[in-house]
Amino acid sequence: MSGLLNDTQREVRELARDFAERRVAPHAAEWNARHEIPRDVLRDLGAMGFLAVAVPEEYGGAGLDSTCLALVITELARADAGLSVTVAVQNGLVCSPILRAGTEEQKRTWLPRLASGEVFGAYALTEPDAGSDAASLRATATRDGDGWRISGSKMWITNGGFAGVLVVFARTGGQGSGGVSAFIAEPGEGFEAGPELAKMGLHSSSTVGLTFDGLRVGADAMLGEEGQGLKLALATLDGGRITVAAQACGIAQAAVDLAVDYARHREAFGGRIARFQGVQFPVADASAKLDAARLLMLHAAALRDAGLPYRAEGAKAKLFASAVAVEAADVAVQTLGGYGYSAEYPAERLYRDAKITELYEGTSQIQRLVIARELWGADAR
Repeated sequence: MSGLLNDTQREVRELARDFAERRVAPHAAEWNARHEIPRDVLRDLGAMGFLAVAVPEEYGGAGLDSTCLALVITELARADAGLSVTVAVQNGLVCSPILRAGTEEQKRTWLPRLASGEVFGAYALTEPDAGSDAASLRATATRDGDGWRISGSKMWITNGGFAGVLVVFARTGGQGSGGVSAFIAEPGEGFEAGPELAKMGLHSSSTVGLTFDGLRVGADAMLGEEGQGLKLALATLDGGRITVAAQACGIAQAAVDLAVDYARHREAFGGRIARFQGVQFPVADASAKLDAARLLMLHAAALRDAGLPYRAEGAKAKLFASAVAVEAADVAVQTLGGYGYSAEYPAERLYRDAKITELYEGTSQIQRLVIARELWGADAR
């Protein structure tokens, strides 16, 4: 894929790959067992510019593009998917909406701190009864003097266990999409992060429920215009789908690498199992599909960098890449046999981590809806 990248993008990819191989991969199993990522590792990523890849330098970011962000996420996911989603949320779901809709004061207050890793952010959209149907969210923000008070519950919030700033979506008007607004909020009185949620995968990533019980924010906390919060949320998810596709590509690459290496060294029936077509063909299929997934992901990122529409292309990239990640992880487990089912090898972790890419930031069914509406427009509704 190097021929599709410019010099800067290749350099960023190599820098991320080197960091992932040296600082992440040797410790991924330990971090997953401990259900945490050391904060110094995250701050080191901030020093490298990887917590705000596409944020302009004037706000403390690296000033790079969406393709560079996708490459960083791919390399980190190849080593530890949990770390990659932590970084992806900081970049795509927190920095991005602040950069897109924030006032100059909001940008200068938060983006440099997010970029350095001084604070980490969370994206509080999903609720216990409002996942794919985000327009039905029930959290409210009611006026209180010159500010607002936020009440309600959020669920499945990445980075929520240690976030110092939250992009919160709450209802300020009537029912439906037009009644939702976005806010930048800090934890304080009237806010509680719940315990870490037990998950199938992404064990090194923090995922919690959040409770808002009259958390007060100032008048300057609204992000964008009143009633335009859901539009901001969906636009943010359009970009986030590219990073999920990148994460899926990283998981799939790790699975293919593991299967290739194991089959090259494992001996059975008088020789190495790599000589058997029953081993070769599933890995070959996964490798071919991975190349296609990566091309879809890079295409969507390139469109975004060019300022062109990319909603359907991002959905296609996420839809296909997530399926490839699940398939490649399954192939790795099958190739390793009993060892694939054992925690002695990372195959079982890749298997567990891959599935979430078909679920969050829009399920595969939602991606198909996005693509269908691009094809048929109003006739698809």
